[in-house]
Amino acid sequence: MFNLKPPEFIKKFSDAHPKIYGFLSDIVFSLSVVFVIALALFLYSGVWPPMVSVNGMSMYPDLQNGDLVFIQGLDRGTVQTYDNSTSTGYNTFNELGNVIIYDPFGDPSRPLVIHRAIAWVNAGQPMWQGGPAAPSSGYMTLGDNNHGVYDQMATNICYLQPVKPQWIVGIARFEIPYLGYLDFIRTAV
Repeated sequence: MFNLKPPEFIKKFSDAHPKIYGFLSDIVFSLSVVFVIALALFLYSGVWPPMVSVNGMSMYPDLQNGDLVFIQGLDRGTVQTYDNSTSTGYNTFNELGNVIIYDPFGDPSRPLVIHRAIAWVNAGQPMWQGGPAAPSSGYMTLGDNNHGVYDQMATNICYLQPVKPQWIVGIARFEIPYLGYLDFIRTAV
């Protein structure tokens, strides 16, 4: 049914230049393995790149500087907030709720942020007890090591603006320590 024999020119080349043919075969095989792994990661995550590197200590001790975090897009799951998880016990990275990765103010030129989704607020609701009304619906977010200061409070991350779902790059699923130090991976603070 299938002709699995290599074309004649490849056979002639491999006979004439066995070392070069072996080297090229190794390169093709290696690239094929990398492609299959990249495809599997994309199919799992639904986003590209399917991972980010942690750059900073705002999620310490649960995520640390240099951790490689694998993510999934919102089409692969829904964000569970800290507040919603208090009744279900759902937790990730040793705390209630999901850790999300997002572009602050939806601006992809700014560094990504990797913080925990604490609560959902609707437009017009107070963003925190005694706080200002939310200008739009979205998530209140907080680094695990930020001592209760929401990203929307006194920081330049997303000041007075809940994180809109369209700003979310993905939901953090698992991490591998130290691999985030590789230079080719997009970082999140």
